[in-house]
Amino acid sequence: MSESTTSPARLYDLLIVGGGVNGAGIARDATGRGASVLLVEQDDLASYTSSASTKLIHGGLRYLEYYEFRLVREALTERERLLKMAPHIMWPMRFVLPHSKLVRPAWMLRAGLFLYDHLASNMTLPKSRAVDFRTHSSGRPLKSDYTKGFVYSDGWVQDSRLVVLNAMDAAERGADVRTRTRLIKAERVNGVWHAVIENRETGETQTVHAKALVNAAGPWVARLLADTLKIPNSKSVRLVKGSHIIVPRVFDGPQAYIFQNPDKRIVFAIPYEQNFTLIGTTDIPWNEAPGKVGIAPDEVTYLCESVNRYFKTEVKESDVVWSYAGLRPLYDDASSNASAVTRDYVLDLDTQDGAPLLSIFGGKITTYRKLAEHALEKLAPVLPAVAGASWTANEVLPGGDIGDGGFDAALARLRRAATWLPESLAWRLLRNYGSRAYEIIGEANSLAEMGDVLGGDLTTREVDYLMQREWARSAEDVLWRRSKLGLHLNEVERTKVAEYVKQKAG
Repeated sequence: MSESTTSPARLYDLLIVGGGVNGAGIARDATGRGASVLLVEQDDLASYTSSASTKLIHGGLRYLEYYEFRLVREALTERERLLKMAPHIMWPMRFVLPHSKLVRPAWMLRAGLFLYDHLASNMTLPKSRAVDFRTHSSGRPLKSDYTKGFVYSDGWVQDSRLVVLNAMDAAERGADVRTRTRLIKAERVNGVWHAVIENRETGETQTVHAKALVNAAGPWVARLLADTLKIPNSKSVRLVKGSHIIVPRVFDGPQAYIFQNPDKRIVFAIPYEQNFTLIGTTDIPWNEAPGKVGIAPDEVTYLCESVNRYFKTEVKESDVVWSYAGLRPLYDDASSNASAVTRDYVLDLDTQDGAPLLSIFGGKITTYRKLAEHALEKLAPVLPAVAGASWTANEVLPGGDIGDGGFDAALARLRRAATWLPESLAWRLLRNYGSRAYEIIGEANSLAEMGDVLGGDLTTREVDYLMQREWARSAEDVLWRRSKLGLHLNEVERTKVAEYVKQKAG
């Protein structure tokens, strides 16, 4: 390991540790207020929790059962804002909730949905209503035992792309975003943080200074405090593993399903990547060290059994084409049940020796933007650089300026501008990149001018864009976080992508 000593340490207003949705959201907001920001992430952006969600922008209907009214209201308000901020990677979805006599009574579901519809004053999505599955189209995939239920509205998000777009916006406004970069140590010296960071690809270390430090390390938040910063803290996170499976499409239509289980937990079945169904999630207490996790066989069985109670088409363990799992770093509120642990967040500010340290405990994707606002409000009295007005509520994320008429109108405009683009590729480019699709296409006037096709409809020009503009450094970054093309390519094609990225990365 070598240390760079070619220049004196730069002084940043804010050093953010963690490139998940909270870290990226805080970086974007702070940079937009005029602060100088350095964000370091030990792996790729959204490598862990923020790419392992159920992909929902939602208030959390089941949180009402635990009286989390403030959190649900905030999340529902944010849901409306987020759907407008990035209409290319987020969109509304209708959820079908069959009534099961074995679980919650119908009156409780109706009351919960009424609250869900009215907790937020800015709701524009269609409200909930009761349906008869014997006549309603959403009842076709369901077993005949389920005759009545409800439909309600929520939102869907490409979670890891949400993180990347926040980091992109921060970088375009002046933030220094470094992936594969680890905080080795940091200490307070005369009211300033002196931090040593390591480039994990080269092994080089560098010393940087910052007026304040934000610990947005997610599952590592407590370990960063105890092991890296050597700072005692009474608060802790409770790690809960959530796993999901992907199977060939189980039902037709754009609607998703939310199923109640006898253990009072709920499982979603959601249309995914055109040809698949996403099923999740589990809630398993995790007492080991944070890091990469995978689904266990009994979790696969649990998820299959959960949907098989309701669907006519049986889902078998052998149907699973892909799975993913992540650790949710929930604030430890001493609840005995993993499903009942609060999904709210706690911001802990330590101003010892005049160098502020803000640690983020908990949080969820839907409320990341509001969490960032609250984090900077908490820091503002001790860090004037972030004391400017909040601004992110009505500013679109990169690619979100797709124009009037919504996604379909934007797609029609793209197809008129590039008539040579296959319809499916035009749709995918717009759905992933919004208005930035035009940047990827550039001056190309034919598919051949988009470079070599590495697999499916993935061209070298698109991969180049991901590496130059979105910090992609590996095939996994490209195929599973910047996109889900890994589901659509075969092993030979995935290897071809890996070889190209490796060659391009040098």
